[in-house]
Amino acid sequence: MLDVYATFAEEWLAMPVIKGVKTASERFAGALETYCIEALMQDGKALQAGTSHFLGQNFAKAFDVVFTNKENQQEHVWATSWGVSTRLMGALIMTHSDDHGLVLPPKLAPVQVAIVPIAKNGEQLASIDAYVAPMVAALRGKGITVKYDNDDKRKPGWKFSEYEFKGYPVRIAVGPRDMENGTVEVARRDTLEKQVMQAAGIAEKVEHLLQAIQDNLYRKALTMREEGTHVADTYDEFKALIEKGGFVLAHWDGTPETEERVKNETKATIRCIPLEGERKPGKCMVTGQPSVQRVIFARAY
Repeated sequence: MLDVYATFAEEWLAMPVIKGVKTASERFAGALETYCIEALMQDGKALQAGTSHFLGQNFAKAFDVVFTNKENQQEHVWATSWGVSTRLMGALIMTHSDDHGLVLPPKLAPVQVAIVPIAKNGEQLASIDAYVAPMVAALRGKGITVKYDNDDKRKPGWKFSEYEFKGYPVRIAVGPRDMENGTVEVARRDTLEKQVMQAAGIAEKVEHLLQAIQDNLYRKALTMREEGTHVADTYDEFKALIEKGGFVLAHWDGTPETEERVKNETKATIRCIPLEGERKPGKCMVTGQPSVQRVIFARAY
């Protein structure tokens, strides 16, 4: 299930995550193990984006949940618990959004393309309606969700701001000059860049643009995480790095006492023991005792 979480986060939310297991101090109360996906937010804080708990028989015994086994004897069930919820949506917002508002990955956006006509009167609007209709049909034919906003009660500028604020991945503007030239103006939400494109074949162009936006959001988030991930070999080095925010990879001796000391002195917690990547043994940055591998420390929400 952890792989499913990670795949969803990375392929749909464009949010890179690290799969790991929680320490005994950080795992879900009553669970035997807690697995998680950890993400780094733009402000340098970590967020536990999703969890999977192996509860063993603890909760079954507490609530007397039993089943009849092959030997026709009653036995307490072995239980698990899965935790992905609105927390993941919070992670999405904090990973991609900017000072202009929400930024949505195209694969998750309820509306991927907003088309805004720029007309001075009803006659122009009717002409633009006819000009845009084949585009809307072609886009929808490719499975792209489209909103054509020809509501004449709102100005185009207001609509531009609204769709930018709501994070629509692509915005298309069409005016009288575009009809004359056979063009449209296309704006992408991730970079706020605008360009004029030929209306012919616009569905294919937008389809490729949406994938480019999805890929760019992931690359941008991954670069942010990579630049915000540091390695500490000494406790003094760790203290300096944790003040800057981000993930800090450091050796830990595996004891709850050392974990608690670091938490009390720096407000950083062990976000997870990574399940993948290098597992090179070393010495605990605090005590100098043997350590099996580096773990991820960070200040978190």
